[in-house]
Amino acid sequence: MKPLNRRQFMLTAAAGLCSAATGHAGWPFSGGGNSVDDIRGHIFKQDAPAALWKWSTTALYFKRLDKDAVMCTLCPNRCRLSPGDRSVCRSRVNLGGTLYSLAYGNACSANLDPIEKKPLYHFLPATWVFSIAAAGCNFRCLNCQNWEISQSRPEDVRHMELFPEAVVAAAEQSASTAIAYTYSEPTTFYEYMIDTARLARAKGLKNVWVSNGYINREPLLALCNVLDGANVNLKSISDAIYRRLNGGRLQPVLDTFVTLHRQGVHFEMTHLVVPGYGDTIEMIQRMCAWILENLGPDHPLHLLRFFPRYRLDRLSPTPVATLIHFREQALAEGLHYVYLGNVPGHAGNHTYCHQCKRLLVERQGYRIPTLNIKAGHCRFCGTPIPGVWPEDGT
Repeated sequence: MKPLNRRQFMLTAAAGLCSAATGHAGWPFSGGGNSVDDIRGHIFKQDAPAALWKWSTTALYFKRLDKDAVMCTLCPNRCRLSPGDRSVCRSRVNLGGTLYSLAYGNACSANLDPIEKKPLYHFLPATWVFSIAAAGCNFRCLNCQNWEISQSRPEDVRHMELFPEAVVAAAEQSASTAIAYTYSEPTTFYEYMIDTARLARAKGLKNVWVSNGYINREPLLALCNVLDGANVNLKSISDAIYRRLNGGRLQPVLDTFVTLHRQGVHFEMTHLVVPGYGDTIEMIQRMCAWILENLGPDHPLHLLRFFPRYRLDRLSPTPVATLIHFREQALAEGLHYVYLGNVPGHAGNHTYCHQCKRLLVERQGYRIPTLNIKAGHCRFCGTPIPGVWPEDGT
């Protein structure tokens, strides 16, 4: 078959591979007391399919309990499932005392993206990544922009058969440099992701994880063996806000950042500034203090502008002046690379050398007209610039 050029591939992907939800499984509030201050999802009792389907595979991380019950040990939710139950993330079920994933090879979205869209600004700029997702998420974010797939069961969205070998082949055909596991929460399709990542690594492709970071240490360490880059969302530095806005807890996410840092995985942090949910200068100062103490100043932080979505559709967008103020404060606190997201044309989209302050990477949307990084160093003063750069050969 004649290879598709990039434009042809993108048109094909847009026409045939983009997701379209046909329904979702409702809005389960916390199993811990139905408090409006804690929106953690609950288990779906007796919601498993009657039988496994071809996109099913045995889960890699679970414990067997009494009376054929199981505990999923993939993420901090640690769902305890009796036979016939479905997990908080909607993608895992207990059938006959064994935990199964229903998302293996069951992609609901596949697209070709610029790496800057993830967003990753210090990872092979101006390259393309083949992005995949399967339905499900272990959070319940009130502001989710992809709720049609993240808050759905795998069987409730339009999907395609795209097993790991096919994902890698599509990435190669599209001239992508990497495969990104993104859009929904990749942790919920962990088995699919890690098998694809291993094949991709063997083929010389890189792997990018775009995640909420809500994963346990053991599966994360296994994933780190095949990860090249990540963007992890730091939704707040407040546990109370995590419970009220996202339906999770803060500490496991902080633990994920520390693990990625110690394992030497390149990662960048994203923080969506949601009005009314900790959008104060004190929160930014606390966030920066934790980052500097535990990770150092060199991991990029992206401050994103919020736009009304999903269950927060009546809020106003984040004022641009607030984002600019927060960025200036984060730089003043000592972070070296702080970016503004969803603010087109602002200088906060560019990369500057933290030493000589010269422009290193100019960004016009997803275009990179200027790149002044040579072999991982500032072209002007020679300062090392953290990241994965084209001349590095990595």
